[in-house]
Amino acid sequence: MHEIPLIVHLIYRLDFGGLESLMVERINRMPPDRYRHAIVCLTGFDPAFAKKITRSDVALHALHKQPGLSLRTHVALWQLLRQLQPAVLHSYNLSAIEYAPVALAAGVPVRVNGAHGRDADDPDGTNRKHNLLRRLMVPFYHCCYANSAAMEAWNRNVIGVPAYKSRMLANGIDAERFHPPAGPVAPRDTIVIGTVGRLQAVKDHATLIDAFALLRARIPDHAGRLRLAIVGDGPLRQTLRDKVAAEGLQDAVWLPGARTDVADLLRGFDIFAMSSIAEGTPGSALEAMASGLPVVGTRVGGIPEVIADASTGLLVPASSPAAMAAALEQYVLAPELARRHGAAGRERVLRHYSMTAMVAAYQEMYDALCERKIKTKGALPSCVE
Repeated sequence: MHEIPLIVHLIYRLDFGGLESLMVERINRMPPDRYRHAIVCLTGFDPAFAKKITRSDVALHALHKQPGLSLRTHVALWQLLRQLQPAVLHSYNLSAIEYAPVALAAGVPVRVNGAHGRDADDPDGTNRKHNLLRRLMVPFYHCCYANSAAMEAWNRNVIGVPAYKSRMLANGIDAERFHPPAGPVAPRDTIVIGTVGRLQAVKDHATLIDAFALLRARIPDHAGRLRLAIVGDGPLRQTLRDKVAAEGLQDAVWLPGARTDVADLLRGFDIFAMSSIAEGTPGSALEAMASGLPVVGTRVGGIPEVIADASTGLLVPASSPAAMAAALEQYVLAPELARRHGAAGRERVLRHYSMTAMVAAYQEMYDALCERKIKTKGALPSCVE
């Protein structure tokens, strides 16, 4: 057997997104002499995004799962785990939570599930069928962590994750890569409101587009200068393009798809907007804050934990174009306020959301679980001291 323990990361699909980006960052930055890594995608992966993996020893597998239960996927995963013999199965979100029994049957000693957010069809976590599945899976996991305090509290109070299996692991940001523009910024004729994220229902970009249209109507003297950038790809890209066209905003709204130069793009924004109806700890908002941008975000999930209202950004109700437009208007009409909140946001990231701290926290979790598994010889260890 290989002397360095292997961690298998089980996700639905490896593609451009916040969860996936931070997972790859942790893999790239974790000491190679401590853990090996493999990524198993239940469906498939985007080859362009896979290039973000800089470690040459990371194996990538796709199971090509079909919609529904797909028992063949369970069998295929069992066979793969028997072949790989990992020390840890780390599954992500509801889409991969059901495979813990497969890992147990394959002899995987340690099993971890991470709650990084919810889907658009259940933003508040009230779906009885989904929650029943979560509860049934808890006994098969050694740790069920969350990436926000709100999600961890929900895990414990609603799903019933016991305290000894629970922990909160905050996201971290590379503040050297994501930083404000260096030196003086030349005046621009445009004011760019931007967002970055998967184009899927949970991000509610439709509300952001409606808010942008309202903003132009609220301040007609500035309408010609306003631009909206929605960076990312996903199943709703064409739907959003159609909406932009229907509202006559083609000349003011940019949907470039997935990009690999997000850090550079953020330095070209003036304001960052986040219209999600559900979130864990929003990595894209943290990247924007690290880049010195004020953030207008919805008051859902872990967003209020990240954005200090009226200090680093402004919080608004979800699914309210009028409220978002009003908040964006404050920054458009008061650029000095935008700069002050942006600077405070970067300071907040530097103090509380460092990439080094995030990587260390995940490694400590793996270390503690693997060590206790050896000592207890099969008992389910806790993931906290």
